Amino acid sequence: MKIVLIDDSPSSLSHMTGLVQSLPDCKALTFQNPVDALDWCRTNELDLIVVDYIMPSLNGLQFIEAFRTLREKSATPVIMVTSSAVKDVRYMALQLGATDFLTKPVDSIEFLARVRNLLAGYRAHKALGDLSQWLAGEVRKATQRLVEREREAILFLARTAEHRDPETGYHLARMAEYSRLIADRLGLSPDDIGFIVTAAPLHDVGKVGIPDSILLKPGPLDAAEIAIMQQHARYGAEILAGSTSPLLQLAAEIAHCHHERVDGKGYPRGLKGEEIPLPGRIVALADVFDALTSDRPYKAAWSFDRACEHIRNQRGLHFDEACVDAFFGTIDAVEAFMRAHPECDLTAEYGLPVASVS
Repeated sequence: MKIVLIDDSPSSLSHMTGLVQSLPDCKALTFQNPVDALDWCRTNELDLIVVDYIMPSLNGLQFIEAFRTLREKSATPVIMVTSSAVKDVRYMALQLGATDFLTKPVDSIEFLARVRNLLAGYRAHKALGDLSQWLAGEVRKATQRLVEREREAILFLARTAEHRDPETGYHLARMAEYSRLIADRLGLSPDDIGFIVTAAPLHDVGKVGIPDSILLKPGPLDAAEIAIMQQHARYGAEILAGSTSPLLQLAAEIAHCHHERVDGKGYPRGLKGEEIPLPGRIVALADVFDALTSDRPYKAAWSFDRACEHIRNQRGLHFDEACVDAFFGTIDAVEAFMRAHPECDLTAEYGLPVASVS
C-alpha cells in the first residue's frame, strides 16, 4: 500500500520512512514540499497520508483542506503530525478532514499502531466499495435481462397480431419509427421515447379477438361490423392488463387509447384532449398515417401528399395539435423512412424480429 509522507524535515522523513518499510506490503513516498505532494496526489492512487503541521508554502491544515477537494480522495485517511498541543489546531484539522493525529517527536510504536489501524479500515472501506460496485453491476445486468424478457413478451404478442393480418409486421416497424420521430420532436427523454417505441407495436394486439370475416374483409365495414372492430382497443387493454411491468402497462394504455380523438369523438371511451395520455396521442397519429399510406384489404394506399393533407386537416380534431406540429417538424425524416421501408424487418430497426410474411 502507498503511504505518502510529507514533512520539511529530512530527519523526520527518514525516521517515518524506516517505520513504513517495516510494515508488510507498504511503500513510502516522501515529499519535503507539500505543494509537490499535492500535485502528485492529484493523479496517483494512495492509501494513507502522514503530513506535518508546520511547513513552508502550505501548512498541514491548508494541505488537508486542498487535498479533500480532490476527486475520489474524500475517504483516504490523513494523519496530521504536530508538536503543537493547542486544541484549536486539532479541532480545525478535524473539521477540514483529518482522520487522526500524532505528536512530535513521533513515537515508533504509536506511529505503527495508528498506521496499521487506519490502513485496515481503509482496506475494509475499499472492499465494501468494490462490493457495492459489483452488486450495482449485477443489478444492472438483472434489470437488463428483465427488460429483454419484456421485449420478448412484446415480440411474441405482436407476432400474434401479425399472423392475423399480413400487413401488420411492416406496419409495426413504420408506425414505431413515426412515433419515435414525433416523441423526439416533442422533447421527451430518451428513456420515455424508448418505452413508447417498444410498446407501440402492441397497439393492435386486441385484433386477435376480431373475426377474420371482419378483420380481412375486402371492402368497407357496415355499422355492426364497425362496432365489433372497435372492440379491439378494449380487447388489447384487457390482454395486457394486470402487469407490474411499466413497459407492459404503457403498452396496455396505448392499446386502449390509440383510437381516441382529441375532439372526444374517438373510441372506446370518448376521451378528449389531454384526457388521452400523451403516448396514446403520439401513436394515434403515427398509426393513422401509416394506415393511410399502406395497402389494406379494404383500400389502396394513399399518396404521401394526400395523407399529409389529411393529418393537417385533422389537427385539433382527430389529432393532438402539438403532435401534428412535431410530425411536420420532422416530415423529411418521416418521408425518407416511409420510402426506404415499404417492407420493414423489425430485427434491423428495433431488435424485434418478425416472422416472414408470405
